[in-house]
Amino acid sequence: MDMNQYLEIFIEESQEHLQSLNQSLLGLETNPKDMQILNEIFRVAHTIKGMAATMGYNKMTNLTHQMENVLDDIRNGKIEVNTFIVDVLFECLDFLENAVNSIASNGNEGTAAADEIITKLNTILTGKASSGAMAETAITAVADQGIMKFNQYENSVAAKAIAQGFNVFKVKIVLDSGCMLKAARAFIVFQTVERCGEIIKAVPKVEDIEDENFDSEFSIAIISSESEAIIKKELEAISEVSQVIFEKIEHVEEEASNEVLNNVFDLEQRSTTQIEEKESGEDAQSKKSKTGKTVRVDIDRLDNLMNLVSELIIIKTRLEGTGSDTTDQDMSEAVEYLERITTNLHDAVMKVRMVPIERVFNRFPRMVRDLSKELGKDIDLIMSGEETELDRTVIDEIGDPLIHLIRNSIDHGVESKEERVKNGKPATGNLFLRAYQDGNSVVIEVEDDGNGIDLNRVRRKAIEKGLINQVEADSMDERSSVELLFKPGFSTAEKISDISGRGVGLDVVKTKIESLNGVVEVETVSGKGSKFIIRLPLTLAIIQALMVTLGNEKYAIPLNVIRDITTINADTIRNIHGQEVVLNRDSVLPIIRLGRVLDVEGNTSEAENEMTIVVVKKGEKNAGFIVDSLIGQQEIVIKTLGKYLSGIRYIAGATILGDGQVALIVDTNSLI
Repeated sequence: MDMNQYLEIFIEESQEHLQSLNQSLLGLETNPKDMQILNEIFRVAHTIKGMAATMGYNKMTNLTHQMENVLDDIRNGKIEVNTFIVDVLFECLDFLENAVNSIASNGNEGTAAADEIITKLNTILTGKASSGAMAETAITAVADQGIMKFNQYENSVAAKAIAQGFNVFKVKIVLDSGCMLKAARAFIVFQTVERCGEIIKAVPKVEDIEDENFDSEFSIAIISSESEAIIKKELEAISEVSQVIFEKIEHVEEEASNEVLNNVFDLEQRSTTQIEEKESGEDAQSKKSKTGKTVRVDIDRLDNLMNLVSELIIIKTRLEGTGSDTTDQDMSEAVEYLERITTNLHDAVMKVRMVPIERVFNRFPRMVRDLSKELGKDIDLIMSGEETELDRTVIDEIGDPLIHLIRNSIDHGVESKEERVKNGKPATGNLFLRAYQDGNSVVIEVEDDGNGIDLNRVRRKAIEKGLINQVEADSMDERSSVELLFKPGFSTAEKISDISGRGVGLDVVKTKIESLNGVVEVETVSGKGSKFIIRLPLTLAIIQALMVTLGNEKYAIPLNVIRDITTINADTIRNIHGQEVVLNRDSVLPIIRLGRVLDVEGNTSEAENEMTIVVVKKGEKNAGFIVDSLIGQQEIVIKTLGKYLSGIRYIAGATILGDGQVALIVDTNSLI
């Protein structure tokens, strides 16, 4: 049977189950005696095992089978949950996530072996000791893997190789006791062997050999068409190799899976759920289903549907133009009816495209847990507004910026336990992740109750890196100082670590958010904490815009960035340090001559005394765009410029108007 037809279903369902497993493991760490959470973890492991075995993914099958054994002993009271067990289960989750990602990208489980994790699971089953003793036993067990044993997957590979007439050898390589560069010598051994055949296993692991975490010998398993004599001669010719011991494998028992495999995935899940509910003795009606009723839709089909709606809106606009020139009652009614239909269709499509931001937020509790442990800090992650919905295209892009901001808050923002206690704060820090809708935008806030941003230190670092000079630093206000954080290459970390110090975090955040037509703002109070505020449009497909003219061309300015529209006299404009400004609402407003910036010919506003100004906002900043005239508000469809015109400054895209003309959409963020 061709299993490729089920591959997409397998990947999607596995990702959903792994997300559920992540949440359940975090819950188990907090409530180790909660049997409902434990049953949910067992259920997920069992389902993934059945699906992986059906698809022929042996590494995932072996690992989840061993997970089941451990979880079953915990449920039966033979083993008590402790920190070590939770850490090992998280390692299982990481391995399964990497395997599924590898399957999604290249169709196989990847090169990583599950042996070390399975050894730790076996240790839990046999040891049943305290977490400290278990950790020590597990380390010893992993270190004592000098005796090479094949797992089920390796048995299968070796058996098939022997059946096809290849030779399978276990080779022990002993280096001279005085060998200075053991890793380099091992690399030459690997390179030599790979000219003759393929290495299917190494003891200790390849990573340990590369890091010289072995004494003077290591073992490898080889599949080759060459004879023992030829390979041995090649290896013995390598300097500082003192001994090469071959063992030929003549026969391998290929283990058969003892699973009854179901090809229909939801049947496997449904039957498993029924068994587990029966075992736990819980009333099925009292349990709330954790899985919503959803229909999976290919994003390409949604995009196609969106394009059809876009064309309808363009036709509607054209009909409106025609209807304005005639008194035909039927035409007017037809346009009104078409408007109602397209509006409803637009709303329906947008709701299909909208995805709860919970999908992004769910990955962060695990990340906060791991970083807190790594840095020795106690941090509580408090999330709210997970049900807030965003366009799918925005959801797919927002994850990385949030990861940078959260890592930044944990590393730079929240102080150490000792420092917090010294400052009269609770030892446990708080990290708030909020999302809420504000008009046509969604706001995401990342806030910590740490020490706040030391703006003096920021300015000193900026001077050290040559980003500003001392005179500029002395004249900077709080907002300008905060802006330095978003400069490429800027970092306040004293040393480079795995978490920070390379100066790429906040620069990436700003670039990504602005590419989504959003803005990022910062609020900070010394000693109290910092808040990063991200504002994003609900959708990137259809927006309300103000149509304006510059010379003989039409341009669109997104309505959600416009503060107001006003007129000014040309003689009120002043030039300060090369920047034109005007006094507006008792504050200084920078002026941008849009026609001049976009190089539009025939701009008439240059010569006129009274000028039309569109005041645009970007966070707390404002700027006035001088335009020739206003056409009015219009619903427009955003079209990309395509790869050949990508990266054009000041232009965010284009739209097709009702008369068939193309109007460019102004990128206000890049102009302010």
